[in-house]
Amino acid sequence: MNNRQLFLNHVGQTSEAPLCLNIVKAEGSKMWDADGKEFIDLIAGISVCNIGHRHPAVIDAIKKQADQYLHIMVYGELVENPQVEYASLIAKHLPPSLNSIFYTASGSEATEGAMKLAKKFTNRTQIVSFKNSYHGSTQGALSIMGSEYWQQAFRPLLPGIKQLNYNSFEDLEEINEQTACVIAETVQAEAGVNVPDKSWMIALRNKCTEKGVLLILDEIQCGFGRNGSLWAFEQFNIVPDILLLGKALGGGMPLGAFVSDKTIMNSLTNNPVLGHINTFGGHPVSCAAGLAAMKYLLESKIIEAVKSKEKLFLSLLQHQQIKKVNSFGLMIAVTFDSFELNKKIIDNLIEKGIFTDWFLFASNCLRIAPPLNISDKDITTACNIIIEVLNELN
Repeated sequence: MNNRQLFLNHVGQTSEAPLCLNIVKAEGSKMWDADGKEFIDLIAGISVCNIGHRHPAVIDAIKKQADQYLHIMVYGELVENPQVEYASLIAKHLPPSLNSIFYTASGSEATEGAMKLAKKFTNRTQIVSFKNSYHGSTQGALSIMGSEYWQQAFRPLLPGIKQLNYNSFEDLEEINEQTACVIAETVQAEAGVNVPDKSWMIALRNKCTEKGVLLILDEIQCGFGRNGSLWAFEQFNIVPDILLLGKALGGGMPLGAFVSDKTIMNSLTNNPVLGHINTFGGHPVSCAAGLAAMKYLLESKIIEAVKSKEKLFLSLLQHQQIKKVNSFGLMIAVTFDSFELNKKIIDNLIEKGIFTDWFLFASNCLRIAPPLNISDKDITTACNIIIEVLNELN
């Protein structure tokens, strides 16, 4: 029995039609399957591999940490140098009020922890989220997801959730003194790269401040330079009370975090003690990998090239079948008439060595979120093949 069949038989499935590509190697912005076929990777593990697959600095850090220790104790009890050094570096590059990092093992877990933190600190119960938002698939994160399609099979979910329209000034009036927190993606990724108005983000920040509500910004997909600045919220001139991180945080290893001011974070330490705990959060190997990735990201200055690479994509993605292109840095959604057409395009691209997919809430949009250091040559090749496929399907 081959690995494909073993995969279908014994690995828990998320759909009835997985891609089933048997990838045996990945490096930089390329991947190779068991037959030696090469793919240009346009999605970077869904915004995980921001500095490419298997960056030498990350691999070296993983090997060095593996020689010292792996897991030794649940998160938060022992001084583990990779955790401390990475938290210090993150805090150094955030506003002063975002100085305390609570590590988790994933972005979904970061969402769960932030929801608990907001309720504990404010002593309020209502949580406000937005339609077409995605913050993870665990029970609490699912409760604030902005789509009934994904929620309906798992109800009842958490009570006290209010859903508003993203980018609506009128809906901000629904935020009140009963609200513990408002959680929003700085840029709505799975909605097809829905970028809010800067004035709306400022109004959201002001409303939360006025009502004593904690503002949680989810940068799990768009953090670490994805949008052309280290943090996307910098481009909106606001600072959240809690920041969610994941995906690129671990440099290719599993890692998540929620970040806040120490005065807020300390509310999890008492009444009850151990108000939030995690076995594998901040795993030392993941922190070592993430630390190496962030150091390279900062030292290499590849973030400075994100906007020019975005412009290159936009200049090349011109075709009558493309209805529009939403973008914010190297987070790009290419819109077609239907999911059926988009799926045909994706399947044909994979056949031609271009790896991409679609969005949860915008299935008619093709996802482009490559490693930030993808070369102009690979961008041009990928876009030329996209146009070639569109011409063949025209």
